[in-house]
Amino acid sequence: MVKINPASRHYRNSAMNDFAHQQRTNVEHLSDCGHNATGADLPACLFVQTVEQSPVAISITDARANILYVNPAFTQVTGYSVEEAVGCNESMLSDKRTPAAVYEGLWSTLQRREVWRGHLINRHKAGRPYLADLIIAPVMDEQGQTTHYVGLHRDTTELHALEQTVRNQKVLIESVIDALPMAAVLLDEENRVVLDNNAYKSLVSDLNVKEPVRLFLERLEADLGDEWSRLCGAHKPFRDKEVCIERGASRPARWYSCAGTWFVNGDDSVDAFFHSRRQTYLLLVLSDISRLKRQQEEIRLSAIKSLTAEEEKTGSLREALSAAIHQMQGPMNMLGAVKGMLERRGDPANTGLLDLLGQVLAQGEESVATLQACLPQGDSQAFVPVNLNRILRDTLEVETERLLAAGIEVDWQPSAVLPAVAGVESRLRSLFKQLLDNAIESMSRAGSRQRELRVGTAADGEVVRVWVEDSGPGIAPELRLKVFEPFFTAKGGGRRTGMGLALAQDVVNQHGGMIRVAPDCHQGCRMEVHFHACGDLAADRMAAHA
Repeated sequence: MVKINPASRHYRNSAMNDFAHQQRTNVEHLSDCGHNATGADLPACLFVQTVEQSPVAISITDARANILYVNPAFTQVTGYSVEEAVGCNESMLSDKRTPAAVYEGLWSTLQRREVWRGHLINRHKAGRPYLADLIIAPVMDEQGQTTHYVGLHRDTTELHALEQTVRNQKVLIESVIDALPMAAVLLDEENRVVLDNNAYKSLVSDLNVKEPVRLFLERLEADLGDEWSRLCGAHKPFRDKEVCIERGASRPARWYSCAGTWFVNGDDSVDAFFHSRRQTYLLLVLSDISRLKRQQEEIRLSAIKSLTAEEEKTGSLREALSAAIHQMQGPMNMLGAVKGMLERRGDPANTGLLDLLGQVLAQGEESVATLQACLPQGDSQAFVPVNLNRILRDTLEVETERLLAAGIEVDWQPSAVLPAVAGVESRLRSLFKQLLDNAIESMSRAGSRQRELRVGTAADGEVVRVWVEDSGPGIAPELRLKVFEPFFTAKGGGRRTGMGLALAQDVVNQHGGMIRVAPDCHQGCRMEVHFHACGDLAADRMAAHA
């Protein structure tokens, strides 16, 4: 317990009066120097009353930090009464939890006659520590020598605890978000990034963009259209919105599943201090599903390969039966011509021959009808809007093994924006496969050292163009129409071997398109196919095949 001299009350009042007198002298000195000292005429007792009634703890010490005066707020903060404090050194409030270096810095600042501001851990009279926010200023005489110190301090223990709690919660939230395996980013109303995690930061280098979230927002708006506007307008949460990010020709595309949640929080800006405002934030979570999409793509391509193999078997059977029918119809046409000629002569001697020819023709027609009945029926799928880029890419994937085995370099040039075409995917896939097979066979047969295959798409108004160009020997100008005849081939000798391009022509006709051998291609061969983009004509075709 600190013992107080019985004369301490007198000492305290005397010290305060001396301090007030010195302050008044300082004010008068400033006035003499030409400074604006509007308080020079104030009574000295007003200074005393101001300090006494201040809500901030104030203490005045001598040059050795011995307490000369404390105000009532000081006793409330420290627990020491005026009698207990005056005459003691300020060190009675010290706590060993404050590092010695802090005190060394404090005294170093004061000895330079500068104001010290900082925090100390002080000890309350009851023995509990508290955090003190301190300002200590030296008071100097006319010669510039320090005679007293004025200290102002507040107990900021609770404020520090609250700040630390908020800081810890922020660190905890950031740690949890950083630990997420998916990218997470928090956006304000101007789509500025407020908070993100490590997985999101890695997207900067992975996608080679400065702010990846802008790319995702653009793709979501482009893919969802009006739905995205409704989600944003109503602040309605969403999930499982897939976005594909192309990363260039040499790097595979990345797929992300996007989920978003809007929430409203109070505005912490100064402008909202008196007038509360609400700020809306969007938490966007981006999950990389590229591996899953690749697995799904592999399964889908496997199914396409199986379907293509089945279609090839069916096509081979249809082609063989068509060839048999074709071969039978030639002699039957000749027999029919002979029978017609004999009938026109009207010679009774030919009656028996005519009967025999009639029986042969009847049996031939019956056989042809039987073969025609055995022809596999085409698919009865409805016409729907299809993406030719995707069908071509799938067909190229199916042909990959053949292309690699033949040493063919593929230049795939799809149009970035391609209108949909009304059609049947399986038929269009068989069309493009036939064109690719012809190109591969042509380059392999010619023994070309440079084997290049160029496949591309383009949109010219309402027309969608597809081309398959090879570096093979090409097709002579006089044969550019005959190649679409059944069983015609340019392999040599005009041999009739199959229905390939004839069937391709049939598929194109079914889709209201046009196929031709490009006349301006003088090196190799370029097959061009034109379709109408989905519109009135496409709608009519879909309705007709529904």
